[in-house]
Amino acid sequence: MSTEGLQAMLDTAVTAARHAGRLQKERLWGEFTFSFKGEVDIVTEVDRACEELIVSRIRAAFPDHSFLAEENLYDGGDPAWRWVIDPLDGTTNYAHGFPWFCVSIALEHEGELALGVIYHCMMDELFTAVRGGGAFLNGRPIRVSSRTPLRHSLIATGFPYDAARGNENNFRNFFELQLAARGVRRAGAAALDLAYVAAGRLDGYWECKLKPWDVAAGALLVREAGGMVTNHKGEPHRVGDHRILASNGLIHEEIEALLERAEKPTPLL
Repeated sequence: MSTEGLQAMLDTAVTAARHAGRLQKERLWGEFTFSFKGEVDIVTEVDRACEELIVSRIRAAFPDHSFLAEENLYDGGDPAWRWVIDPLDGTTNYAHGFPWFCVSIALEHEGELALGVIYHCMMDELFTAVRGGGAFLNGRPIRVSSRTPLRHSLIATGFPYDAARGNENNFRNFFELQLAARGVRRAGAAALDLAYVAAGRLDGYWECKLKPWDVAAGALLVREAGGMVTNHKGEPHRVGDHRILASNGLIHEEIEALLERAEKPTPLL
């Protein structure tokens, strides 16, 4: 993969993300329809419009590439080059007019993350990373924090849509980490949580029951910013894993130990 070719792919992703973000900002607080993908998991017409915009722009530039995106299935394309797209991460926030959401676009090459783009349109913050090339916010290099221990750290998490009914609801994890950290935030957009770890604004983040498009771009950002990304057992995180733990690396083992304790099966009496 040439540097010039990868830069062209990054430029295309950035352009698509900015255009999708502009659409999101224009439609926020306006009238739009939404439907349910599950009992409480919603999708808006803005999600679908943004995904169509992103996929069409990337496909026009790289017609042989394949796609994995949240709202539609895309057949065909070269699996060696796969774009992983969340057109609007934080849909519930968006539908309620809560301005915390983003566009997330990643590219895998032969199963490895090659680039990632996260665009937070409400703050005009563009996070970018290329494998081996570092992480950036609006063109300036970013690094994870140097904060330690966990008691002095600010971390983040989220809860699955079916938390009220599912067994893997993250409640026990939250209880353990809330007691151990300076604070835990739950803002509702996994990609932005990861971008904020990369930028040193958060010191760690964990979640469960995630999809590839939730974490692909953000995981690369954290790694390229000098952080650590694993599953909850400390094993290297893969895009298809449904559990993630990302941190500045300094508090990683502390969080991992608490998650292990919280996730142990409760013995029957």
